[in-house]
Amino acid sequence: MPNTPSAKKRLRSDVRRRFINRAHKSRVKTSEQRLTTAIEAADADAAKAALVVCFAELDRAAKHGTIHKNKADRKKQRLSLRVNKLA
Repeated sequence: MPNTPSAKKRLRSDVRRRFINRAHKSRVKTSEQRLTTAIEAADADAAKAALVVCFAELDRAAKHGTIHKNKADRKKQRLSLRVNKLA
């Protein structure tokens, strides 16, 4: 258990951030699953629409520091390659 006031506050902050980070990661994973479903169904239009949503979620997570910017860019690149193979 934290003893100092600053450590107690840090614990409260960490709990809040953990829930926010978990929500961001969950939204990213959900959008990636929807994109994967569209790709497996070979539906190019749905895949492109899902790709836009996925990009937005990745950028949002990177902006808030939940995931690293380079990781978001790497995922975006790999997902784009998968969608472009459909066309």
